[in-house]
Amino acid sequence: MPLLQLLRLDHAPALLRFERENRDYFAASIPDRGDDYFAHFDARHHELLAEQAAGLHFFHLVVDTDGAVLGRVNLVDVRDGSAALGYRIAERAAGRGLATTAVREVCALAVAEYGLSTLRAATTLDNTGSRTVLARTGFQSVGEIRLSGRPGLRFVRELRDTDREVPEGPDVVRESVRRRD
Repeated sequence: MPLLQLLRLDHAPALLRFERENRDYFAASIPDRGDDYFAHFDARHHELLAEQAAGLHFFHLVVDTDGAVLGRVNLVDVRDGSAALGYRIAERAAGRGLATTAVREVCALAVAEYGLSTLRAATTLDNTGSRTVLARTGFQSVGEIRLSGRPGLRFVRELRDTDREVPEGPDVVRESVRRRD
């Protein structure tokens, strides 16, 4: 059963493997991270952990029972009760409802652990899978946007106290995630 975990230092090797193995798959629907991302991965991983510790972002991994990364669901630019949601699921795990379940779990964490009230997201028009995940998890389209020169949509989801409870779906177990204030 997959686990949703807050990003840690020891996730680095599995996360780098996930990004490398799925680079071409991701680049087909979202902008590529570029060679610099991979060349300086360790330094960037440390930076992200420092930013997470400061409460600027919350990075989550979906990992299988062997510790392999199946996906990421991140809350970035946390401020004034709001954050931007981003996610990516490994090609081998796509199409099984994992993204929908993991996004629902992170929405619950956003309310219960991080004190957020609004999430924002964006995706390109041609990324049907991402638009479907956002619709299934309660995001509403609020306008058009251009993402790396491609037409897209902006989405918003107002969070409620009832979002603390995750609806039934494919099993993803959320590990205890506590803010370190």
